[in-house]
Amino acid sequence: MTGFLKWFFVFISELLKGFATIFSGLWQGLKQIFNIKNYINIFKTYSTDFGALGWVLSILAIILVIAVFVLIGLMIVLAFRKYVRFRHSIVSNEDLLEEIADLQRQVLKMTKEKDEIMAMKVAQMGIPSSGALSLAGGGAGAAIGEVSENGAPVVEGEVAEDGVIQTADRRFSRLMEVDSFYRSYTPPEYDNGITLEGLCDTYRNFACSRMHLFYEPKTIRLFIAGMASTKLIILQGISGTGKTSLPYSFGKFLQNDTTIASVQPSWRDRTELFGYFNEFTKNFNETEVLKRIYSSSYNNDVNLILLDEMNIARVEYYFAEMLSILEMPNADEWELDIVPNVWSTDPVNLNRGKLRIPQNVWYIGTANNDDSTYAISDKVYDRAQPINLDAKGIAFDAPDTGPINLGFDHLDQLFKEAFDKYPISQENLKKIQQLDLWVIEKLRVAFGNRILKQMGLFVPVYVACGGEELEGIDYVLATKIFRKFESLNLAMLRDELRELVVYMNKSFGKNKMKESIEYLERLQKLF
Repeated sequence: MTGFLKWFFVFISELLKGFATIFSGLWQGLKQIFNIKNYINIFKTYSTDFGALGWVLSILAIILVIAVFVLIGLMIVLAFRKYVRFRHSIVSNEDLLEEIADLQRQVLKMTKEKDEIMAMKVAQMGIPSSGALSLAGGGAGAAIGEVSENGAPVVEGEVAEDGVIQTADRRFSRLMEVDSFYRSYTPPEYDNGITLEGLCDTYRNFACSRMHLFYEPKTIRLFIAGMASTKLIILQGISGTGKTSLPYSFGKFLQNDTTIASVQPSWRDRTELFGYFNEFTKNFNETEVLKRIYSSSYNNDVNLILLDEMNIARVEYYFAEMLSILEMPNADEWELDIVPNVWSTDPVNLNRGKLRIPQNVWYIGTANNDDSTYAISDKVYDRAQPINLDAKGIAFDAPDTGPINLGFDHLDQLFKEAFDKYPISQENLKKIQQLDLWVIEKLRVAFGNRILKQMGLFVPVYVACGGEELEGIDYVLATKIFRKFESLNLAMLRDELRELVVYMNKSFGKNKMKESIEYLERLQKLF
């Protein structure tokens, strides 16, 4: 044992001497580097042999060495400050993590308290807690123990062989009210003698005399023609031009008020528009839009749904499913999935949890283009008919005109008669095809079959409303085709745009396509 202690003492002593040598050597090195007195003595010894050039070079050398040391010192200071900031951020992150963990613990505690309170309420009502939280549509014979919004227990139900859940509960209260209303509904006497041109004139006079709204005849023709070409119309332009007032007053004119849905920035999916099923209360949170679509299947009215400020949220998010449905060529397939199962108390016109989208419903969206809104994508524009409202209406005198009752069947028949009576002339169709080829060759943009189909529906009705064929073609070209040019690098295509203006004047006649030419000239100035 004595031998080991002697060895250990000598071993540790030698090890510590090594550390002492390192630190002493470092200290000696630092002393030598900053031994200013020694540098002065050396300079005095050798400076006696300096010439003029030697003195200059020696001074420069001293300045350079001092600059190097100052730079090294600054780098050390900066590195130290960066390290301090880094340590501070780490400490701050650790504090935040602690706060988050504390909040999570509080949330878990509150959730537990909420569950305990709910269990107490369920126990007071005499319902097993497992039954109160069970989902509708379980296996055959499964209990549907639920709690309604008023806190009362509902009758248990069973699943029949056809998959219908037999229950006394009602999950669609608003739609059931619609069923009840239309059991004793008597339709009004519709005005089946009015023409499209008469419809435009009568509505314009009604808006002026009864609502003090002033619209140009062209605006009303565009609106009616848009209804003939698509179920989605976008009214866009500056604030105060009557975008919201147009569909609102048109509903008053037809004595069938427009349903207004104010779009919110938080809208992310279809539940904001159509509602959703609450799994706990077993009730469907119905919206006015859903109720209007459902009630439209009972009547022959012209039904309008207004999506006010539609681009304050992304249209592709909350309206995506409806965009796909409206594109289906067979109207019998226009169905919206509402719920995945069927209850015996579901509304009459809800077929196996699906809602049929009637043909007598139009969706009107208003859009502002500013920093608070989203740009509307080509997908939406292609499926809609945009109408630009860029100027305030000019007041005029109109005779006192009352509202009318317009049936959907009669309006649809007027559209069909216009399609047969005022189709686009073969001469203009040929010019449109040639324009399509020119645009593809010069700008690599194609019209697309959907837009050409909509043009074939829009223009005849526009003519039947009192407009001119070229004026209708001009409007569709400007709003649905030339609008696509905004996505191109127009700064590099100024010459092509000028050539297009010349081509339009040459093909269709000078000053015949005012809307398109004004739009193309505006693009040249903006880009």
